[in-house]
Amino acid sequence: MLKTSEISNLGEKELNEKVATLKTELFNKKFTKFTTGADKPHVAKDLKKDIARLLTAKNAKNKVK
Repeated sequence: MLKTSEISNLGEKELNEKVATLKTELFNKKFTKFTTGADKPHVAKDLKKDIARLLTAKNAKNKVK
């Protein structure tokens, strides 16, 4: 789980890269959930929250500009 202090230190390019990697990880988790069953169902929920936090920080930085 990402902390807000970590997110605020990231630049816009890093935010985009982090969102992309988390989205691929979320896709992989969903795929394994439907094929083999979820080992840890809370992981997908945490990934969604992290993606939302990153996108919120990205939008906030864009509004400041």
